[in-house]
Amino acid sequence: MIPGGLQMNDQEINQSPQFGNAPLTLSGESGAQRVTAGSSAVWKLVLKPQQANKMKVRVLLTIDYGSEDSPEWEVSISDTSGKLWESAKLTPPDIEFNMEGLGGKELTLAAEAPRGARLDDSVHIKMQVFAEGQECGAMEFFANTMQSILILKTSIGHERAVVDGVAGKAKAGDKGIFALLAPGKLDGYVFMEAMNTDLVRETCRGVRKAKGLVAGETKLSEIEHFLTPKPLVSGISEGDVVELVAGPFKGEKARVQKIDESKEEITVELFEATVPIPVTVRGDSVRVLEKER
Repeated sequence: MIPGGLQMNDQEINQSPQFGNAPLTLSGESGAQRVTAGSSAVWKLVLKPQQANKMKVRVLLTIDYGSEDSPEWEVSISDTSGKLWESAKLTPPDIEFNMEGLGGKELTLAAEAPRGARLDDSVHIKMQVFAEGQECGAMEFFANTMQSILILKTSIGHERAVVDGVAGKAKAGDKGIFALLAPGKLDGYVFMEAMNTDLVRETCRGVRKAKGLVAGETKLSEIEHFLTPKPLVSGISEGDVVELVAGPFKGEKARVQKIDESKEEITVELFEATVPIPVTVRGDSVRVLEKER
């Protein structure tokens, strides 16, 4: 469940509710984040004293993983000098330090998703700040997991066979693979939408003609042009000289007279025709020999 007031995929700069005449304020990024398995959600925060006196500050974290069988995230809080606390050390998330003067203290709260996380595994963190025993502010943070876009390298010409091989192994168990794509215009690579990189790597091991995962993850924006097919008339302009590669006029040369993008057709005039007759063909029935200057 997403805590009330948090917006998914939205980072907001907020100041926590103040508690009376508090000697300290807490402000910074809040809101919900979506991250891939093995990566981190990060929030930047600032503690700002309202008085110059030396004070003892306490930061208390309450961490909830949503359900009893959810894997634990690696949570940490740091300042400019390094980590003040991290869950890996198995100590209570209760941090104390001194502040003096009116200079603010920058904090970074981070939550790293487990490498074996499932889709929508989540963490909910509540931070409370106290100064000299008085509660000064509180903020809440939420993160959950999303799919990764991975690239699998293959032998050229065997992309489809690799997709079938990986899909067959994935169906044999819960491998966390949601989609596979062999883009026609990118030889030697297969795109995968998945959760657990380690499990995917194991699944791909032994698949014929699969050469292994490319290091790192890929953003959807980087491969969108492979997901949307280009129009058949893309790259063809009126006046271009083309050769027909299909149909009854295969091998004939012609000049493009008209392009109909909605029907993905072009109208050409054959060079060798005794009587100039417009011929309409599909955009993929020709190849461009010479561009109109």
